[in-house]
Amino acid sequence: MRLNIAHIRERMEFLGIDTQTELAKRMDITKNQLSALLADSYCPVKSSVKNIADALMVPIEEIISLDVLPIEKQVAIEPDQNQVTDIELFAGAGGLALGMEEGGIHTVEFVEFDRICCDTLKKNRPDWNVICEDIHKVDFTQFRGKVDIVSGGFPCQAFSYAGKKLGFDDTRGTLFHEFARCVDEVQPPVFLAENVRGLVSHDKGRTLETILSVLGNLGYDIQFKILNAAYFGVGQKRERIVIIGTKKGLGLNFTYPEPEKAMTTLREALHDCPVSEGTEYSEKKKNALALVPPGGCWIDLPDDVARKYMGKSYFSGGGRRGMARRIAWNEPCLTLTCSPSQLQTERCHPDETRPFTVREYARIQSFPDTWSFEGSVSDRYKQIGNAVPVEMARRIAIQLKQTVLDGRKQNQKKD
Repeated sequence: MRLNIAHIRERMEFLGIDTQTELAKRMDITKNQLSALLADSYCPVKSSVKNIADALMVPIEEIISLDVLPIEKQVAIEPDQNQVTDIELFAGAGGLALGMEEGGIHTVEFVEFDRICCDTLKKNRPDWNVICEDIHKVDFTQFRGKVDIVSGGFPCQAFSYAGKKLGFDDTRGTLFHEFARCVDEVQPPVFLAENVRGLVSHDKGRTLETILSVLGNLGYDIQFKILNAAYFGVGQKRERIVIIGTKKGLGLNFTYPEPEKAMTTLREALHDCPVSEGTEYSEKKKNALALVPPGGCWIDLPDDVARKYMGKSYFSGGGRRGMARRIAWNEPCLTLTCSPSQLQTERCHPDETRPFTVREYARIQSFPDTWSFEGSVSDRYKQIGNAVPVEMARRIAIQLKQTVLDGRKQNQKKD
């Protein structure tokens, strides 16, 4: 038999008991005695359990469980001064989430609407608190002042420019608004928002201007930077805007991770990659790509083949070097898309005339081989293509954790 800690916490919240100290007073015991009762190793004694039940005004049965959970699934009540916590929004298939975990950050809640992505998260981490729900329906006020970081990559959406200066209310209906709402409700010391590089120029820069203005008005100092994943241990040229907000008045100082001098190559990323399922090119595409050398693209095709393969795109402007592209071993892959075989986004294997397999796709995004993806083959490609590269996320997470811990030390000195 063990105490059902989750039920105890829920009942405390219902009764407005904010701290263990307050609960201990109601029980007429010391806080240390209560901590001992709630410890993982504690074996409940009937009289003590009844004391807790009486204080919470519930039957004993509501706060005990006869099943014993593995230790790693039990939630520690006492806060760890070295633990940094996070809420992640738009979690997807877990690229940012896994990077945060590997960077030493404990995420208390993951919010994701796509059920296949939720299945992926739950399959890999059964103990994660995954909320598979429309974010508009999720309330975050219970975490106010209790979580260190809010993170997530909200989809980029345009705003209606009725006025010259848009505020929080003007962004309603967008997923960015929900991200900002979570930050406003939780008031974490730090937040991380990431998005595609195109956000910088979206609607002539006005979308980003509005985002930064709204987040700043919530009480945060804002900085942003474009990071290329290839310089952060990822075998892929993938540029993302990473926006960091630090709460004003806390003296927090976030610094971005230092880029490496050289890019990570495809060879490094795919070394000893396990065999897995994947899609195939159509016969027409395969015949054309067979003529392209590693590192080459449509310009390496015979002119008659290129004209037929490219269609109207042959006469359009721009470099179009992503079309009919075969990646070389000694370079990073181009940015992965949600499908490896669409026209204009080909990412052909260096030696074989085929798209990258699902496992190769995952490696290029720096997912470990142990991370599985649910759904059909196309579902798996989509989840991986939309993900934040794990290794880049890990390096950012290390900096976030240090920022929070440094902030705690400063505040302790002030106290």
